[in-house]
Amino acid sequence: MADMSAPVSTVSDAIQAALATVNDPEIRRPITELGMVRSAVAGDDGVVRVELLLTVAGCPLKDKLRTDITAAVAAVPGVTGVEIEFGVMSPEQRQELQSKLRGGGATAEPVIPFAQPGSRTRVYAVASGKGGVGKSSVTVNLAAALAARGLAVGVVDADIYGHSVPRMLGADGAPTRVEDMIMPPQSHGVKVISIGMFTPGNAAVVWRGPMLHRALQQFLADVYWGDLDVLLLDLPPGTGDIAISVAQLLPNAEILVVTTPQAAAAEVAERAGAIALQTHQRVVGVIENMSWLELPDGSRMEVFGAGGGAAVAESLTRTIGAQVPVLGQIPMDTRVREGGDAGTPIVLAQPDAPAAKALVQVADRLAVRRESLLGKPLGLKPAGR
Repeated sequence: MADMSAPVSTVSDAIQAALATVNDPEIRRPITELGMVRSAVAGDDGVVRVELLLTVAGCPLKDKLRTDITAAVAAVPGVTGVEIEFGVMSPEQRQELQSKLRGGGATAEPVIPFAQPGSRTRVYAVASGKGGVGKSSVTVNLAAALAARGLAVGVVDADIYGHSVPRMLGADGAPTRVEDMIMPPQSHGVKVISIGMFTPGNAAVVWRGPMLHRALQQFLADVYWGDLDVLLLDLPPGTGDIAISVAQLLPNAEILVVTTPQAAAAEVAERAGAIALQTHQRVVGVIENMSWLELPDGSRMEVFGAGGGAAVAESLTRTIGAQVPVLGQIPMDTRVREGGDAGTPIVLAQPDAPAAKALVQVADRLAVRRESLLGKPLGLKPAGR
């Protein structure tokens, strides 16, 4: 077992190796790799003194960093104590960090990584024709279920006027800014960004089209998402400005249509899905929410009628000319609402509930990473003259 009498390089290497196991809670990369460790010196008394540079003053996750660093360094043989002194990165150091995270020089107009040809992130835009069909509940539960499978998941609450995703996911943290990059809060393993995180209290957002477009663009380009497997966008109801902006900013996004079984909701949902014909986006499928209420005697009460999901899928299949399946039928369950109010989605809080199982089955069908075409031979041959 090594001790403080061991060669300095050996002790120093062991401490550095321990620090390299500590990830920044927001960026999820080693603090040593991010240039946050200014110094780490072991004294003759066995106490290791670490000077750590925070990205911003008053970092909300400072206590977690202290706990993680102390635990990692204290495990090094011979260490008798850990003292941490926090400093703050200089503007130059933050600029260097930003450049490193973006993979090169920071441009004046950051790119949207999910729109690049090499992106392997699966982007799903969750749409509905009308409000009240449980689109946000479906979104947060799919996100939580995908993250529980070990996937890297992000959610953009693009329902600018009716933003509710942060509450439903329990993401009550505030975004942290590093230069002009935004670090999104995380909850249940899901990174989340919402306009509600930038407005005071429960203030209304009174914006018109161009401002909505710019906000969505910032959510996609200025937020540091890391290497996501899946990005979900909770769209506002209908076929307005945000749906058009998504098509422009994320042409590879695939549309998930959420409806209830009733005919009136299904007719409107068809219009929301049919916008894909104009935007040339793929409709990946239809999710029928609130399909039935299971009664104590085991029978089902179809509160909102029946067949809406199948009707939407059949109509979109005819309109688009490609198969649009019903991905799942989600039964009504008060625990879905309770989980949303409490910030713990039902797929995590009550995984054995029928609604949770149905949502997990839908998530399983969506948990496929996009294949990049970069570097792959396409088998194309020049046409003969």
